[in-house]
Amino acid sequence: MISYGVYQLFNLIMLLMLIKVLLSWFPNINWYNEPFRSLKKFTDIFFEPFRKIIPPVGMIDFSPIVAFLILGFVQQGLTRLLMAFGL
Repeated sequence: MISYGVYQLFNLIMLLMLIKVLLSWFPNINWYNEPFRSLKKFTDIFFEPFRKIIPPVGMIDFSPIVAFLILGFVQQGLTRLLMAFGL
């Protein structure tokens, strides 16, 4: 089913976002080397719009939390819509 594929695609995107967030806790990672550069480039597509709206508080960036929430809502809405059409 298409709805299952879309659901799993969103899960993969959120897994990559989670990996990026967890790796950001390690200061010795060089984000200019592969595969970290590609991971950062891909996940920043989802984080940057929220970073422009929500400034960091101290050294804590809350934009990933908002990105996860919004992406989860979109995932649920889109898969339910596709299921309603029998896809």
